[in-house]
Amino acid sequence: MTNSDWQPTASITVLRERANVIACIRSFFSQHAVLEVETPLLARHSVTDPYMEILKGDNPLGKSGAFYLQTSPEYAMKRLLAAGSGPIFEITKAFRKGEQGSRHNPEFTLLEWYRPGFNHFQLMTEIESLVGGLLSCDRPFLRMSYGEMFQQFLNINPHTISCDELSALARNTIDVQMQSAQKDDWLNILLTEIIEPQLGIDVPVFIYDYPASQSALAKTVINDEGILVAQRFELYVHGIELANGYFELTDAGEQEKRFQGEQSMRLALGVEQIEVDIYLLAAMNEGLPSCAGVALGVDRLVMLALQIKNIADVMAFPSDRA
Repeated sequence: MTNSDWQPTASITVLRERANVIACIRSFFSQHAVLEVETPLLARHSVTDPYMEILKGDNPLGKSGAFYLQTSPEYAMKRLLAAGSGPIFEITKAFRKGEQGSRHNPEFTLLEWYRPGFNHFQLMTEIESLVGGLLSCDRPFLRMSYGEMFQQFLNINPHTISCDELSALARNTIDVQMQSAQKDDWLNILLTEIIEPQLGIDVPVFIYDYPASQSALAKTVINDEGILVAQRFELYVHGIELANGYFELTDAGEQEKRFQGEQSMRLALGVEQIEVDIYLLAAMNEGLPSCAGVALGVDRLVMLALQIKNIADVMAFPSDRA
């Protein structure tokens, strides 16, 4: 520890600007009659995604079984939607183990909101209104399908190319150490290393229609080319992934199948099993309304609004000073 380690990494001026951004977000949703809610940071269930490291602790009730710091308020917010909340938003802390760098901190601030009656394209329009205003962007955001993106930047069809062809392309293009991987692994590394830094440079861009294998909690549909795709999207600004949204899956049976598929992957990878969220499944069985939802990184939004390169410089105390 040095003599200055007690100080915040963000200047007080930046922290005031950050507070103003958050106030503007709340004002936006108030004007659009979207209810602000609060959900638990610590809960008995978490995501089953085998590639996401989760922070866990003791049961605060003194009983057996772990509790988890939440990676997103999604599951609890969907329980509120099923209970009849109507459109809702939350600004909250979220946690992901081991993620620290110029764009990551293990504890970060997330804006998440859900719009019953919206599909993902309608939600993109609302996101553009909010983000465009905060970033003073007066040009329309672009929209590009996942397939169009890979065609433009790498001249391949990501839906039809084989895993072996992707592996060869990755090894010939970038320094990659993976010995064996699934098709989605190769797509993700090509996206991260080659395509992502080029996205949204002149104007923000929405990428939509991801492979069905990357559907997570999104619905799937057969597109105009006859390919099954996930009805999800991501928003990129200046090479930074800012938001990730879905036309939400509402079928509890299908959701349970996806959870079990992730559990099988965790087992195959030797990753600790996490109990499936039975409360979410019960809420979906009761009736989750047709809706679209999105998670947006508030820290990254502040970085972009203030043209700051390091996430620590928009936080008072990142994890290495907490």
